[in-house]
Amino acid sequence: MLSSLTDPAGRRISYLRVSVTDRCDMRCTYCMAERMTFLPRSDVLDYDELLRLCRVFVQHGVRRLRITGGEPLVRRDIGPFFQELGTWLKHSDNRGQLEELTLTTNGSHLAQYAQILFDAGVRRVNVSLDTLDEARFAQITRRGKLAATLEGIRAARDVGLALRINTVAMAGVNDDEFDTLLAWCGEIGADLCLIETMPMGDTGEDRTSRYLPLLDVKADLSKRWTLTPIPDVTGGPARYLRVGETGRRLGLITPMSHNFCATCNRVRLSCTGRLYTCLGQEDGADLRSLMRAGANDVALEKAIQDAIARKPKGHDFLLGASEADVSGPQRHMSVTGG
Repeated sequence: MLSSLTDPAGRRISYLRVSVTDRCDMRCTYCMAERMTFLPRSDVLDYDELLRLCRVFVQHGVRRLRITGGEPLVRRDIGPFFQELGTWLKHSDNRGQLEELTLTTNGSHLAQYAQILFDAGVRRVNVSLDTLDEARFAQITRRGKLAATLEGIRAARDVGLALRINTVAMAGVNDDEFDTLLAWCGEIGADLCLIETMPMGDTGEDRTSRYLPLLDVKADLSKRWTLTPIPDVTGGPARYLRVGETGRRLGLITPMSHNFCATCNRVRLSCTGRLYTCLGQEDGADLRSLMRAGANDVALEKAIQDAIARKPKGHDFLLGASEADVSGPQRHMSVTGG
């Protein structure tokens, strides 16, 4: 049995991000190619396999689960999945081991699921939204509808879910909107998190020319906003600042310019059952094959332990002078889990 999930650098693994599908109803330019070939259904973990692996991780030290995709809310059994996970949460009448259950979504189906999520015990969600301009939204997502995402955000607020808006910062695409997004998040009572673009998979776009170091963005925003560093943590890699004018938080996720590896407490489970111990590395463990070959939980625990024992000290993302010089995993973020 695993007594703990601790990697060679002494980092305790308490946070699991679970991709439940590689499918998405959008094709964001920094995440997917426009013409994607999705995995056969048989390659994707079924409901019971997902629950089994999540249970093994929670039994051995994981206290936060974040459900991701692709777009997790396009999966047909996602409602019952959240309802079951919610029974593992610590409540006054339940001595569960799970401390937090969260979701990252593009918001397009959030209006349909907001109440279900809240009833299951979810209390905060991250919504990916890179622009408030309808035409620009359609261009970035290639097929998304801004109105649907905004409707989902309103529904989440109405049922009492806390919101963080995740925005990928892209030079020449949305770098003129950060002030607008900060002000809008203040109006709706949400935090804003800016994220540097990462070289994950072939998207058919030149990410090198779009890359923005967020330290430069922060310096520019500081000319117009009162930004004070605060020690808040939410389990992930964001570093937070308090926005004096709105009272909300601005998060910065900087995998390229200022990596967050020293405090990494996360591993990722892909929708195919592959455990990735580092977002920027390919090494891990094929847990699906073990399960489908009849492995018991002890064998799964050992495979997880062995993979975490190889968890690298840091990732090796690299953006060069052109897209040809980009270095990073060949898998798309939608397979890995955001």
